[in-house]
Amino acid sequence: MTVSEASSLPCNSSDSGPVIPSTPLISFLERVQATALDSFGHSNFDPKLYMDMPLKLDLSATEEAFDKLPRSRNGSVSVQDLEGFIGSYLDIAGSDLVYVVPVDFVAEPIGFLPKVENPEVRAWALEVHSLWRNLSRKVADGVRERPELHTLLPLPWPVIVPGSRFIEVYYWDSYWVIRGLLVSKMYETAKAIVFNLISLIDEYGYVLNGARAYYSNRSQPPLLSSMVFDIYKRTNDLEMVRKSVPALLKEHHFWNSEIHKVTIQDAQECNHTLSRYYAMWNKPRPESSTIDRESASKLLNVSEKQHFFRELASTAESGWDFSTRWMRNPSDLTTLATTSIIPVDLNAYILKMELDIAFLSRIIGENGTAEHFSKASLARQKAMNSIFWNEKMGQWLDYWLTNSSSCKKVQRWEACNQKQNIFASNFIPVWIEMFNSDGPTVEKVMKSFRSSGLLCAAGIATTLTNSGQQWDFPNGWAPLQHMIVEGLARSGSEEARSIAEDIAVRWIKTNYATYKKTGTMHEKYDVRACGEVGGGGEYTSQTGFGWTNGVVLAFLEEFGWPQDRKIDC
Repeated sequence: MTVSEASSLPCNSSDSGPVIPSTPLISFLERVQATALDSFGHSNFDPKLYMDMPLKLDLSATEEAFDKLPRSRNGSVSVQDLEGFIGSYLDIAGSDLVYVVPVDFVAEPIGFLPKVENPEVRAWALEVHSLWRNLSRKVADGVRERPELHTLLPLPWPVIVPGSRFIEVYYWDSYWVIRGLLVSKMYETAKAIVFNLISLIDEYGYVLNGARAYYSNRSQPPLLSSMVFDIYKRTNDLEMVRKSVPALLKEHHFWNSEIHKVTIQDAQECNHTLSRYYAMWNKPRPESSTIDRESASKLLNVSEKQHFFRELASTAESGWDFSTRWMRNPSDLTTLATTSIIPVDLNAYILKMELDIAFLSRIIGENGTAEHFSKASLARQKAMNSIFWNEKMGQWLDYWLTNSSSCKKVQRWEACNQKQNIFASNFIPVWIEMFNSDGPTVEKVMKSFRSSGLLCAAGIATTLTNSGQQWDFPNGWAPLQHMIVEGLARSGSEEARSIAEDIAVRWIKTNYATYKKTGTMHEKYDVRACGEVGGGGEYTSQTGFGWTNGVVLAFLEEFGWPQDRKIDC
């Protein structure tokens, strides 16, 4: 057994972590989902579709009609009968969202991308900008009037959805959507997203993975403070900051609560507190219930399955669902061990949150809070350098908890528990000013990144392992490109900025080529060649696409596009 395998086994076989209660509506729609798979078959089957269908009548009448459907000996329902039931009792997924023109959308904003000189690229950038209008929605009044008929949550302000099957707000996607909206001068739309996410914190104590009742068992990478910080930098809106800080304090508490908090003692016997992903769930994810049950079918007992379901949901909380980064055996999804890993990127985001809260508190005169979070950020920076930093590799490495992790309050740091694999996340801390302002660190990271094998023809690969999972090679994702590029560009090193611009150019070209070929922006790209769409994972590659649009606009704002630079592959 390898270190990774030994270190990620649970300390006991039972799964005793918290579980958020489900709702009768979710349980019923999971039954519909399972029946639909049985009736319609696997071809083009998307389990999420059934979880997003609103009820036309109350649940008891709908359930009664469903239970009366004629069934064969093996319990299956005919295609005709199931289609008839769905048509009579369920509405179309997405029908509880209404298209709305953003209040601050104009076809060509004043001062839009002044550094984009090439007319072809400028015309395309305006098309990407226009996609905000296509992706803009508000929750229908009916959701507020009869919330029990919908899995969609009644968010109070208009939203920008990612696109395709993702017809609700997602947490970490929203950061890059906002970065694009800021380029588009759509400040009111950006603030509305923030206020929607704050409303989730007010209701649940944390931002949900997405604005659906079935996502209440987990969060996603915590970037709300970054959204508030970036909007403030453009608008100087102190009122927004005042409304946001109490919510950010709640969110910080959530990510440092017992289920997320881990204490490691370093070689000098100094204790460091860091955070991990840990979903409050040990059942199949409702939106992927049929897939999760199938994945778990080879596991023998209930406690093994519950542990696996916890790992699936925790990996979804990471945003990287799914990747060999979280697996003990890269070819076996049931070896997911996300709760046994302290992730580099999560702690970078929380460090950023601490720095943001300190800054935002100071500007509204909350000096005690500012001081507290300044100290917290220094402690986390020290923890990240002690636990994650690998001097020889010039990277921050994820740290595996040992097999007694959940039984011990404090673990001793062991060099062998640093996960030596190369992932794009190993370089995410360079996005944080605390790290990118340190010249010697930037030099080491830059050298390490160049020789990592992650930089490909069309951008940064997520990992070096081609597993068929979507957060693995050869896929490249907009948020990872953006954080690494922005960190290098802001480091003050001319060489680092040059590398950053080279990556941004490759990424923009592949986005452009694919857009010209398909007429759409995609959620992920195959970075082995310019103009190739990504693949793999549980569902077909989606289009739209919120964070991809945002990153293209942010890159064009940062680097521009000279008149004579070619845009073709």
